[in-house]
Amino acid sequence: MNLLKETIEKISASDKAMYKKAKEEWDKLAHPPGSLGRLETLTSRIIAMTGDLNYRTDKKAWVVMSSDNGITEEGVSVIPQSVTCQLVRNMLSGITCAATLAKNSNIDMFIVDIGLVEDIADDKLINRKIQYGTKNFSKGPAMTREDAIKSIEAGIEIGDDLFNKGYKIIATGELGIGNTSTSAAVLSALYNLDVDVTSGKGSGISQEMYDNKKRAIKVGLEVNKPDSNDPIDIIAKVGGFDIGGMTGLYLSAAKNKIPVVIDGFISAVAANLAMAFTKDAVDYMIPSHKSKELGAIIAMEKLGLDPVVDLEMRLGEGTGCPFVMDIIDKAFYVLWNMGRFEKARIDDSELVDLRKE
Repeated sequence: MNLLKETIEKISASDKAMYKKAKEEWDKLAHPPGSLGRLETLTSRIIAMTGDLNYRTDKKAWVVMSSDNGITEEGVSVIPQSVTCQLVRNMLSGITCAATLAKNSNIDMFIVDIGLVEDIADDKLINRKIQYGTKNFSKGPAMTREDAIKSIEAGIEIGDDLFNKGYKIIATGELGIGNTSTSAAVLSALYNLDVDVTSGKGSGISQEMYDNKKRAIKVGLEVNKPDSNDPIDIIAKVGGFDIGGMTGLYLSAAKNKIPVVIDGFISAVAANLAMAFTKDAVDYMIPSHKSKELGAIIAMEKLGLDPVVDLEMRLGEGTGCPFVMDIIDKAFYVLWNMGRFEKARIDDSELVDLRKE
C-alpha cells in the first residue's frame, strides 16, 4: 500500500505552459495555423506531459497484462478459460495480432503473468502472478483487498522499471478470457450504471449467452456491493488482476510524466480506475481507438478523451495502441523536420488561424 500511496502523492497535472510553447513551435511551421489538427494537439499534450520540447518517441514499450477470471464459470464467454494461456504462448511466440503489430512498429513488448491459472515456462514472460486466477465474483469477491493492492502495485513497479530503462511512451494491453465481464462490472460499480449499458458481447456470443452474461454481472454486483468511492474495493470485489495491473501502469506513467496509450474497453476501464485515484492521471493518457465494445464509449466519455482513430476494432490485446503510436511518431517527425516560415520564404501575415474558425 505504501507504493500506491507514494505514487499518488507524486502525481501532478501536466505543464500547461509547455503546452503553449509546443503550440508556438507548431505555429512557426510553414502551414496555416491549426491545419494539422489533432497532430498538433497530440504532440503538444505529450510535450506538456514530459516537459521536453525536444521529445522523441525513440523507445516504446507495450505491456500486456495477462490473467484469468473466475467469472468464466458462469458461461459468460463462448471461449474456454484455457485459451488465455494459449494466447499468452502465442504472444510469446510472436504470432498474435498484437505481437505482429509490435514488430512492425518497432515497439518492445512485455507480456506479464499477473494471474494466469497455469505457470508458463518462458524466459520472455514476466512473472508477477498474484494468484492463479480470480474467484467467481458472482458468488463472492473476485480477490482480497490485499491482492487488489498487489496487482496495482505490480503495475506501478513494471511502469517504473520501464521508465528507469529509458522508455518514453507505454502502451497498455491485456489477455484474459472473461475480462469484458469484469470490466463491465467495474464500470457499472464505479458510476452506478446499469449492466445493460456497460456490457457488450465481448469476443462474440449468442443472445442467450449475452443475457446470461448480464445476469451473472448483475448478481455479482448485488452480492458484493462494491463501494463506488473506493477503486480498490471495486477491483477486489468484481475486477481482475489485469485491470489492477493496468491501473498501476497509468499511475506510474503519470508519476514519471510520460504518455501512456489506452487501448479499448478493458484498458479504458482501468484508466477510469486510475482517474478515481487522482484526476491528474488523465493528463498523461492518450486514447487510441474507438472500440466496438458497448461500454468502451462510456469509459472514454467519462475520461473526457476522444479516441484518435475509429477502425471498428474490438480484439483487445492492446491492438489499437500501435496505430496511434505510429501517428505520434509521424506527428513529431513533422514538428521537428518541417520547414519554418522564415526558411520556406512564406509570408504568414495574411493566414487565418483555422483553430478559431
